[in-house]
Amino acid sequence: MTRRVIAAIIRLMAKIFFRRIEAAGVERVPASSPVIFAVNHPNALIDPVFLMTVAPRPVSFLGKAPLFRMPLIGWIVRTFDTIPVYRKQDAQARVPVPHGNRETFARARAVLERGGAIAIFPEGTTHSDPRLRELKTGAARIALGASLRVSIVPTGLYYTAKQTFRSAALAFFGTPIVVESETVDENGEPRIESVEMLTEKIDRALDEVTLQADSHAALELIARAERIFSAGEDRDLAHELELRKRFVEGYAQLRERDPERLKRLESSIVQVDAERLAAMEPVRSGTVMRLLLTPIGIIGAAIHWPLYRLIGFLASHFSDREDAMVATLKAVGGLVLYPLLWLGLAIAAGLAFGMLYGIAVLLVVPLLGYIGLISLETFDEMLGRLRAMRHHDIRSEQQAIREEILAVARELNVTSTSSLSPADSSGS
Repeated sequence: MTRRVIAAIIRLMAKIFFRRIEAAGVERVPASSPVIFAVNHPNALIDPVFLMTVAPRPVSFLGKAPLFRMPLIGWIVRTFDTIPVYRKQDAQARVPVPHGNRETFARARAVLERGGAIAIFPEGTTHSDPRLRELKTGAARIALGASLRVSIVPTGLYYTAKQTFRSAALAFFGTPIVVESETVDENGEPRIESVEMLTEKIDRALDEVTLQADSHAALELIARAERIFSAGEDRDLAHELELRKRFVEGYAQLRERDPERLKRLESSIVQVDAERLAAMEPVRSGTVMRLLLTPIGIIGAAIHWPLYRLIGFLASHFSDREDAMVATLKAVGGLVLYPLLWLGLAIAAGLAFGMLYGIAVLLVVPLLGYIGLISLETFDEMLGRLRAMRHHDIRSEQQAIREEILAVARELNVTSTSSLSPADSSGS
C-alpha cells in the first residue's frame, strides 16, 4: 500500500516537473518474462523516477549503497525494494565489497527468477558528458548468471533541457537482447569472455537509443539546427531524437570534410535561432483561455515564487556545479518544501480564522500554484511572440538553412529526402 501511494506521488511529481513526458518502443518490452532495463544515466535520481513513470511494468532498481543512508531518499529506495550496489569507493568495514556484490547479484537474480524486471545504469554513475561512459559489467553478469532466459532492454533517456523545470523527457525502449543462462563458477560468476562480449553488445544497443556527440558545443548547435529544421512544429520527442542523431552524424562528417562550410552553417544557425522562430507560429488553442486565468495565476505565482527561487538557489549551491544533480535537488526540494509551505499557510489560516478556513487554504493554495505555473508559461510565450514581431521577416533565412541542412545530409549520405516526412522537406 505504501509503495503504491509513493509511486502515485512520484508520478504526479514527474508530470509536474516535465511539461511533456513520452515513451517510444514500449511494445518491445516483454510483458511478463524476466527483463533487465539497461539505462543511460544523464540526470541523477530523476532518471529512476522518470523510468518508473513510463515503464510498462513494475521495476526494481539497482542503486548505489550511499543512497540508503540519505534522509528521505533512503526511505523511498527501501520502500521500492531497491537493491544496493556496493562500489569500492563506498565500501565500509562491516560490508566488504566482494560480499556486497554477491548479495547484490543474488537479489537481482531472485527478482528475475520470479519473472520480474530490474533496471540498472551500467555507466555506474550519473554524468553530463556528451557521450556514454565506459559500461560496467554488472548487467551482463546478472543476466548470464541467471538460471533462465533474460531479455535486456536498452533504454535511452532523453531530456530536452534536463535541469530546466517544465522541459520535456523521452524514454526510448530499444530492441531486446535475449540472453540464455550460462554455467557459472563456484562464486556464481559466468565466464569473463561471455561477460565482455555481452557488455559490448549492450554498449552498441545503448548507442542506438541515445543522443551522443563529441562535445557539448556540438549538441547545442545540433539542438538549434533541429529547432530551425522543424520550424516550430509540435513533433513527438522520438522524432526529434532521431533528427538530432542524424544531425550529429552529419556534423561530424562535415567538420572533417568541409570545415569552412560547417563554420558558415554554424553562424547562420546561431543568428536565425536567436530570432525565436517558434514565437512566430500561430497562437495555440487554449492560449486565450489560459490568459484569462492570469489574474488568479498572479496570486498563485506570488505565493510560490519566493520558495521556487530558494529551491533553485539551494539546488545550484549544493550540487557543487555538477549539472547531473541540479534537477534531482530541485525535485527533492520541491517535494519536501512545497507541502510544508501549504501546511504552514493552512495552519496559520486555521489559527486566525478557524479550522474550515485552514482546510480551504490547504486545498486551494496548491491549485493556485498550478494555475500560476500555467499562466506564467503562457505569458512568457506571448512575450516571445511580441518580441519576434519587432524583428524583420526571417522566413527566407529559415528556409535557406533548412535547404542547406538537407543538402548536407544528401551529400554525406546521412539521410535522404525520401526518408523525411513532407513536413521535413517543405517550406515554412
